[in-house]
Amino acid sequence: MATLSVWRFNNPEGAGRAVGILERLQKQDLITVQDAAIVSWPLERRRPKTKQLHNLAGVGALSGSFWGLLFGLLFFVPLFGMAVGAAMGAVSGSMVDVGIDDDFIDAVRSEVQPGTSALFVMTTDAVQDEVRAAFSEENPKLVHTNLSGEEEARLRDYFAEED
Repeated sequence: MATLSVWRFNNPEGAGRAVGILERLQKQDLITVQDAAIVSWPLERRRPKTKQLHNLAGVGALSGSFWGLLFGLLFFVPLFGMAVGAAMGAVSGSMVDVGIDDDFIDAVRSEVQPGTSALFVMTTDAVQDEVRAAFSEENPKLVHTNLSGEEEARLRDYFAEED
């Protein structure tokens, strides 16, 4: 079963620094990274900067369209008019089918604000105590959702990178 985790950091640089921690954990076989992306939101910017971390992505990585859709739902819906917002609402409803529900969206949206950053990572086989300990120095807040095997399969079927 995969876990989609979001680690929120108290400054715009925290998620970038955490990538090195995640790489080290993966090399030590303490976590298997399927895919990852970061969001950095400096105080002076109206919108966050997003970046998919291709160097950490494993076999069966999700396409950029997954991250684009997720980040659109999280950060850009309030900027659109009513009609676009309604369409995005329909899209967010379909995300429930792949294990990403409104509670998850709302929790992440409320945590990732200007002046923060976040590491989004799809993982399996995490040694949770070791992972938490490795991130403790950066003092992140963890927001996560577990995906059932069926939800993960639907997510991968729909958003998997094509060769």
